[in-house]
Amino acid sequence: MAETSPAPFFTEIARGPDGGEAHWLATRDGQRIRAGHWRPAGEALGTILMFPGRTEYIEKYGPFASDMTERGFAVLAVDWRGQGLADRALADRRLGHVDHFDDFQQDVAALMDHARTLDLPQPWYLIGHSMGGAIGLRALYEGLPVAACAFTAPMWGIRIPFALRPAARLLARFGAALGLSEKLVPTTTIEQYVQVTPFEGNTLTTDADMYAFLQLQMAKKPDLVLGGPTVQWLAQAMIECAALREKTSPDVPCVTFLGENEQIVSTEAVHDRMTRWPSGTLDLVPEAQHEILMEQLHIRTRVCDAIATHFKKHKLTQ
Repeated sequence: MAETSPAPFFTEIARGPDGGEAHWLATRDGQRIRAGHWRPAGEALGTILMFPGRTEYIEKYGPFASDMTERGFAVLAVDWRGQGLADRALADRRLGHVDHFDDFQQDVAALMDHARTLDLPQPWYLIGHSMGGAIGLRALYEGLPVAACAFTAPMWGIRIPFALRPAARLLARFGAALGLSEKLVPTTTIEQYVQVTPFEGNTLTTDADMYAFLQLQMAKKPDLVLGGPTVQWLAQAMIECAALREKTSPDVPCVTFLGENEQIVSTEAVHDRMTRWPSGTLDLVPEAQHEILMEQLHIRTRVCDAIATHFKKHKLTQ
């Protein structure tokens, strides 16, 4: 079992259900990551394993945890290595870096040990957002014990402007040899996106209150800030997306939500995967951008209702 001990949990900025807790976890390769969980008031229908995207952290999912505990589910979220309060690889903690993409599976293993230690109610279900969608899909291939899964804007491919694709491929292939592995990817910033981008014209959400919520979190807890990715992260992400693309879909019931105004992940990769997932459904969400779980209330309500329905339908399949 992974070692655990109490960890800081910023209730005041999370806007989550009462009773949330966080713990430190030790991974098998010696990294310290953070996990947080919430339980519903009554008997739980199961536990949602929330796999966040790049730059994200437990407290960001407080509102989502409220949405899903109200629907009867416990929620367990994680700070992946290199973000949130988890160990970060580089001296400048704002740089988003990972040595190898499959290192995240060490975090998954520690998280699953933690879920067992907490005796979180089963069945377990997976939600993977953005980068967490790639980590989650890989975890399914590795035997993640979930009854069903859902993805929101999963990073099964990275949206790179056509004119920049040759440069991105060159960086991914030769960045290490040129000593650029730990350098910031050109066109990105060392600050977190919401710190330097006004609400008008942002690519994350059409909900002004949710955007202000994210900005407040960065202002109140600067240790959570994570800026752009390193060249090494980009190279590893591209390699992982290409490897996942070659695999058949896992035999796990799936629903994937994709905003019709998605501008961050490759929509082509999402459509391709879902056309090859026999037990999967693609749900295109009108008006929505990348942060589907942090969109306007009517969008969040529809999506959370659909997730709950999907998971309840497959409650007895585990």
